Amino acid sequence: MTFSASPLLDSTPAFTLKGGSFTATLIELLSVDLVHVEAQLQARLLDAAAFLLQSPVILSVEKVAHETADWSALLGLCQQMGIRLVGVRAPLQLQSGIEALGVPVLPPPRRKGNATEEISVAPAPVVAASQPTRVINQPVRGGQQIYAPGDLIVLAPVSAGAEVLADGHIHIYAPLRGRALAGVQGNLEARIFCQSLEAEMISVAGRYRVAEELRRTTSWGKPSQIQLQGETLALQAL
Repeated sequence: MTFSASPLLDSTPAFTLKGGSFTATLIELLSVDLVHVEAQLQARLLDAAAFLLQSPVILSVEKVAHETADWSALLGLCQQMGIRLVGVRAPLQLQSGIEALGVPVLPPPRRKGNATEEISVAPAPVVAASQPTRVINQPVRGGQQIYAPGDLIVLAPVSAGAEVLADGHIHIYAPLRGRALAGVQGNLEARIFCQSLEAEMISVAGRYRVAEELRRTTSWGKPSQIQLQGETLALQAL
């Protein structure tokens, strides 16, 4: 029997393959105790539900790889709580077992000497220097997401449920009530500036703080700048 190729296969492509860069949340597991993990996930979902439930999530098990764990139950717990796992970062000895559970496995970050190098992160100075600043004149409403490959300037409020992201700095000349993520490609020098800090979540180069923590600071509701100091997000008055 001879099969002939459909003309559609030759003349009308149904899709294209392209590379892309996307922001994901990394949950780094420090315990394999199901009760412990569930309790803390539930607490975190109360103050960062929109962020965790709407964003793709990568689960890192590298720090608990030496422990005996029910990986199936741990992955199932994340999925039952509505966390969108797009992959698990695991060392070599765990990769085959986790792959058998039907979840994509990502290799650990490559290491250079004693330093850890994230393969997907581009050098920040190149990103910042080669990309123009994006300016938004209108309010960013709930459900909207605005991204800038360089710096981002917003001249209107960022509402609850909205998200603004930039590879460089974020300047908001109005209240910030939604989520702001600066340095999303790993730029540790990125900062967030806003006229009134009322955010659901702020992040610089993957380190973040949520509303529950921010409300306990003296910066809440005031003009603020946010930057990294070591591994910690520091809040300062403007």
